[in-house]
Amino acid sequence: MDFPIFQADFFGNRLLIALIAIVHVIINHSFAVGMMPLLAFMEWWAHRTGRADWDKLLYQILAVAFIVTTSVGALTGVGIWFSTSVVNPAAIGSLLRVFYWAWFSEWVVFVCEVGLILIYFLTWKRMTGARKPAHIRIGIALGLMSWLTMAIITAVLGFMMNPGSWPQQQNLLAGFLNPAYIPQLLFRTSAAMLMAGSLALALCTAFTRKRTALRTEAVRAFAGWSLFWTVPVCVWALVYYQAIPLEMMVNLPVAFGTQAWAGNYNLLLMSALGVGLVGIVFNLWALLKPARAYSFVWIMPFLCVCLLVSQFERTRQFIRKPYVLAYYMYSNGVRPHESAYLVKTGLLANSVWTKTRTISDENRIEAGREVFLIACSRCHTLNGANSVTTNLSRLYPGQTWNPETIESYIRNIHGARAYMPPFPGNSAERAALAAYLSKLQTTSDRLPSNASVGRN
Repeated sequence: MDFPIFQADFFGNRLLIALIAIVHVIINHSFAVGMMPLLAFMEWWAHRTGRADWDKLLYQILAVAFIVTTSVGALTGVGIWFSTSVVNPAAIGSLLRVFYWAWFSEWVVFVCEVGLILIYFLTWKRMTGARKPAHIRIGIALGLMSWLTMAIITAVLGFMMNPGSWPQQQNLLAGFLNPAYIPQLLFRTSAAMLMAGSLALALCTAFTRKRTALRTEAVRAFAGWSLFWTVPVCVWALVYYQAIPLEMMVNLPVAFGTQAWAGNYNLLLMSALGVGLVGIVFNLWALLKPARAYSFVWIMPFLCVCLLVSQFERTRQFIRKPYVLAYYMYSNGVRPHESAYLVKTGLLANSVWTKTRTISDENRIEAGREVFLIACSRCHTLNGANSVTTNLSRLYPGQTWNPETIESYIRNIHGARAYMPPFPGNSAERAALAAYLSKLQTTSDRLPSNASVGRN
């Protein structure tokens, strides 16, 4: 309410953040957190066994990781900051106040990581022979820095789901060591190693000739690495599952799919398990029969694990609803302890960036539009992703959207949909919102990206 509203009306604010974050996680986990320890380990092995052909292959894989992480990885990292800041500045501001020194430390670690990957890549061909052990130590340090950046950010992600004792103690350590932190960190670490192995399996076929000894060895080695980390991934996934607060588990069917697919939760779960099984089967194939397949086959394990990670990230982000910060802030930026005050005094009266302060018969629709922007637009669009018009059509199929009926639904929306926050305004604002939504059945509207442009 203290910041102007950003609205990507067709694409949707929530989908905007999700796509950027998922791409970043896939790159970060597979190309950096998991890949750097894998490359350092294999470089040590190649040096110990005197395998120059393996050393060349590892350098080629590193070149790809270097280019992707320093371009797309860096851009999506900045993109997460930009998108979260414009969509929900109150939430990211609150996290910064809690984790200021953690993020400062992460920034220092990240700078070290950037410097180390530059040194590691650019000196690979120079630091040979007697200098090779020193180069391997650089790779080990790079792997450690990559993991530390994830370890710090994972604490923030765990806090968003379960703040633990922070509401009582309100210090950095209490927020950092939240109940979801260690299980999620162990799961992400194992998943990153698995993703790196699957990615290396796909990349090695691009840099080796078919039916050569090097191709056979590389396919077997990277498939074996992936299979080795499959068991820890499954174990820590179950441990992480147990760390999810019980009251959030009711959101799981919707979080795993959508409201429309919630009734098919078991089917979706079986499909996800099937995707994981396909990835395991292809890794076993690569381990046992590395020469009996076309090169494109070995990209399948990486595609499977990317699908599963994308599904995991969607579920993780949705399951904490109606909160963006568990028990501290609703997804619309309103804190639970502010709700009673806003219901009494009004949402519009306490919003800085709004064109309408009071509601009359003449401006009821316009006021409802403003209420929608403030209270609903962080998750919903009018006609795009997760649109209110689609939801209302599904809720009242073949019926006229009656304002009184919609208002009654909004009044009890948190009880009907546990993942929806309670309406944060007074009765007049609720009626105005219902009137505006009702009008959308017969009159189209489109919200500009800079929806709140005037400050009153």
